[in-house]
Amino acid sequence: MARYVARYEKRVAKAVLVASLTPNMVKTDANPGGQPQEWFDAVKSGMLGNRSEFYRAVPEGPFYGFNRPGAEPSEAVIANWWRQGMAGSAQAHYETVFSWLEDYTADLKKITVPVLVMHGDDDQIVPFASSVPRAVDLLANGVLKAYPGFPHGMLTTHADVLNPDLLAFIES
Repeated sequence: MARYVARYEKRVAKAVLVASLTPNMVKTDANPGGQPQEWFDAVKSGMLGNRSEFYRAVPEGPFYGFNRPGAEPSEAVIANWWRQGMAGSAQAHYETVFSWLEDYTADLKKITVPVLVMHGDDDQIVPFASSVPRAVDLLANGVLKAYPGFPHGMLTTHADVLNPDLLAFIES
């Protein structure tokens, strides 16, 4: 999304980054809060191995935070994530991982329209510290809305909280 807005900003009035990996989520000396290379390798291996098992394990665990103490997993949400994963292209899903390794710093610097950055501070997929503060700093007109305890899949698990914030941003 950041790359699109950077290229076609004249077509965009506002943008929202929800649980976004931008500018980069790879762990490096400059980004110690990112995911290590082994994490990306494990995702690729999961997609190449038993896809069905992989598309159950991710939503049952870190994506929605259902692996956290006291969490109440939703079988319907997990099954829907699995369904979407299994219906999608295995090749496209695998190739997507390579886009997670890219650095979108230059794209964020080009964006001048208002951007709402929404991120849960308990995101186990894109750790808050890996990208969020840097994204807001790189945006000319970025505003951060952090959600304590919310997971990566917060648009599903906490739609009742996020939707009013999205609407307020759109209407502003």
